[in-house]
Amino acid sequence: MAAGPPRDAPCSRGHTVSLRALGAAGIAAAALSLAACGGDGEPRETVTVLAAASLTDAFGELAAAFEARNPDVTVRVSFAGSATLRTQALEGAPADVFASASPDEVEALEAAGLVVEAQGLATNTLVVAVAEDAGSRIAAFEDLAGPGLRLVLAAAEVPAGRYARESLALADASGSYGPGFATRVLANVRSNEANVRATLAKVELGEADAAIVYASDLAGGAPEGVRAVAIPERFQVAAEYRIALLSEGDAARAFVAFVTSPEGEAVLARHGFAPVGVTP
Repeated sequence: MAAGPPRDAPCSRGHTVSLRALGAAGIAAAALSLAACGGDGEPRETVTVLAAASLTDAFGELAAAFEARNPDVTVRVSFAGSATLRTQALEGAPADVFASASPDEVEALEAAGLVVEAQGLATNTLVVAVAEDAGSRIAAFEDLAGPGLRLVLAAAEVPAGRYARESLALADASGSYGPGFATRVLANVRSNEANVRATLAKVELGEADAAIVYASDLAGGAPEGVRAVAIPERFQVAAEYRIALLSEGDAARAFVAFVTSPEGEAVLARHGFAPVGVTP
């Protein structure tokens, strides 16, 4: 996987297939077609992907696997908060594929006429990442309302931040943790970060006692000095990831088909994501 400048001009134009029809056989056929585009040994086409920060590990593996099968294709992935990537795409940043942690960003691109096709990608849930040195002060979700706690969230316009606030609102409405629970928790917020990875990093660096992040962020085991505290199921908000094709290139279509294939789902599952319609 590489990161760099805008994609090269595709070696063939006008030859596209529907994502719905492009199964395993279609992926293989597309790969063979791409491999036959030339013989100078240089990459024939670049697929530029804008992907949510929470997809960093999973899409790194997926991009590498796709490149291994398609040696004439380079996949360049840019990771950031979904809201940031949406703005970049709307302002004309070159991209063939857009993968967001919520449907809202894809809908914004659809409204702007930038989406060729879109579909569900995966689902995710939330968890509290807690610094080990926070000790017994944070043993349960309700403890986030404790006075003096240093809490970090993703910014409200970022999907992870939006989901976190929705979860707090559910808990508040239930009355389970006393009046004004969400207000008390939000009073502890010390910073609002640009993406969920930056949110988790605050806890890892000892700059926060806790953060609300995705379960996938801790799926491979919590980082050193960090432990996970579950959010009760009744207060969970399912994060719905979507992937959109923004260009007509065969390689971009093949990449989306690969990511959403059973093999792609297996990679996502290893990184803590669940298939569309299934709660992790």
